[in-house]
Amino acid sequence: MKQLEELPERKRDQHENVQESEKQPLSSVKSSVFLVQWKPCRETHSTVKDFLLKLQRCLGAVCGMQWYAYATLGITMALLSFLMDFSVAKMLGAQQWLYGQLEGNFLLQFLCWTLYPACLCALAATFCQSICPFSTGSGIPEVRTMLAGIDMPLYLSLTNMFSKFLGLFCTLAAGSTVFLGKVGPFVHLSTMFAAYLDNMFSLLQGIKKEKTSDMLVVAAAVGVASCFGAPVSGVLFSVEVMGSHYSLRHYFPCFFSAACGALTFRFFSVWSGDMETVQALFKTNFPSALPFYPLEIVLFAFLGLLCGAVGCCYLFCHRWILQFTKTNPLFIRMQTEKGLYSAGVVFFLACLTFPPSTGQYMASEYTTKELLTSLLDCRQWSSLSHNASVHQELSLKWNTSEMPLLLSLAFFLLMKIWMLVLACTLPLPAGYFMPMFVLGAAGGRLLGEGVAHVFSTGVVFGHHWDSVYPGVYALAGAAALSGAVTHTLSPALLAVELTGQFSHAVPILLATLLANGLARSGNRPSFYDAISINKKLPHLPSLVKAYPQISLTTVAHILEKDSVQLQKAAGPEEVRHIVVASVQLQIPVVDSEDSQILVGFVQRSELLKFLHHCKTQNLQQQMDDVCCIQPVSSLLSPSSTVDMAYSMMSVLELQTLFVADKGKLVGCLTWSKMKEILQALAKEN
Repeated sequence: MKQLEELPERKRDQHENVQESEKQPLSSVKSSVFLVQWKPCRETHSTVKDFLLKLQRCLGAVCGMQWYAYATLGITMALLSFLMDFSVAKMLGAQQWLYGQLEGNFLLQFLCWTLYPACLCALAATFCQSICPFSTGSGIPEVRTMLAGIDMPLYLSLTNMFSKFLGLFCTLAAGSTVFLGKVGPFVHLSTMFAAYLDNMFSLLQGIKKEKTSDMLVVAAAVGVASCFGAPVSGVLFSVEVMGSHYSLRHYFPCFFSAACGALTFRFFSVWSGDMETVQALFKTNFPSALPFYPLEIVLFAFLGLLCGAVGCCYLFCHRWILQFTKTNPLFIRMQTEKGLYSAGVVFFLACLTFPPSTGQYMASEYTTKELLTSLLDCRQWSSLSHNASVHQELSLKWNTSEMPLLLSLAFFLLMKIWMLVLACTLPLPAGYFMPMFVLGAAGGRLLGEGVAHVFSTGVVFGHHWDSVYPGVYALAGAAALSGAVTHTLSPALLAVELTGQFSHAVPILLATLLANGLARSGNRPSFYDAISINKKLPHLPSLVKAYPQISLTTVAHILEKDSVQLQKAAGPEEVRHIVVASVQLQIPVVDSEDSQILVGFVQRSELLKFLHHCKTQNLQQQMDDVCCIQPVSSLLSPSSTVDMAYSMMSVLELQTLFVADKGKLVGCLTWSKMKEILQALAKEN
């Protein structure tokens, strides 16, 4: 009966609600409808969410989620590298096919040879300039600056990654006419992808990270490993180039991620049919029974010194052309139109490499990979005249009836060096390591052929040198010249990993060491240092090489006069004033205002707790009664240099560094202040 009595009341309430809804305007009804959250497939969504949470717990139980991020980074970058190489090979094959089909028509062949790379580079320059101007160049100097603690978010954006990848594809598809590589851009691409991958895995774990420097260090090694399938040299490259100090906690993650990338890159090469099994990228057959004569060590040392001298000349020309393009009014006007400038320079280079013209003396029909493969050939080219088929095979690209083979090799070396200097001014995403590697191989090959020709039939110190292998000299020259230009030793290990020739590791390392020693003499900046200086990047190790007076600047010259400090017996009013006036996380504490003896420091969070405690308890207490005053572990003298302060803050990862003189507080140097100083030094110089 009670339910029957409630039934008319419910109907009356429903009728009143309907009348009220009819009186409401249509807009309010629509807004009330849209306030209700509508989620399609709620059961499926919850099921998938639960599955992902269980999967995350299972994977996290095996190892930390960051290791899956490292593996994902290596595999993804190897996939991108393989797709880049595969697509570029198809584009170059199409151009060579079209060039061959036009045989007999000189004008059409000339247009095919010159307009194809010019249009591609003009497209790349225009696209990068329109989408993201920060995507041009190598990217390694910017990555080094970011790893040094300088925030450069525009260089890690998705727009930058997209434009850099497409621009690099167009640059590589232009072929050996432009003669540029992909190592530097892939290091930059790897760091951009690593930054977003780290953020994604942090969200999955529910962790908020303030910095991603650990992931960026790993990405630098992966960028090299995914290009060559060489994990060990990739890690060594990141140690040498990316930072002035290296933390051992990055060691194992770098090797793990680089190994994942290298294995994936080589597996893709096997699946595509380029290789029969997982092996070295440039397969050579140097003999291991007698790899080299003991007296050849002297020749390898001479090759290292020769490559060091060539590297010094190249670095000088590179610094000069960078400065010239920034100060010459004509070049400044020309570079305002990036696409037109790129098309003009590339068209000029293509005219020089046109096979019927001077290109016939530079093996211009070879791609960069084919050039390196031919230079690493262990056979003596000077003795191939007895084998007509092999001689004809090499003569198609390297030799002509007008110029001997070795003279053609010397002409290639001289022409490509200044052409590469000119190509460095192009506003394109491009790498410069691989071209120097090939040029070093050409120089080593030239010396090896000369040695083989002179000593193969004669007797030297009572020994017959009947088995001199010029390919070994080419490999040592490649490592020596690229190492001299970049001021690194990792190319020696890279040469061994690329070819699998561990029996020649000693002469290759010797040549690389001597080339590095000569190139580093006089505190000369490396290739990447020169770009950092030219772009005015706040990277202190690069600035010190160009302007040694920076290392003599003392900390006393850069400290602020009115430094923030608290007395040990400070009350709530003094603490409140410091909290409002300063944003420092660590506040120095002195014994008294008169003595200025540094006692320690207190965290900003401790001061906030102290103020809250005084407010809730209505007490007038002193700071040292509530707050924990921590001792200072690292102190600087006012006479210490900026370089020393930068090194301490980088190695110890300090946010604040206190400066004291005989125990008395002089001031404090924060990391944010250090970044402002570096940026000011870069702009001034």
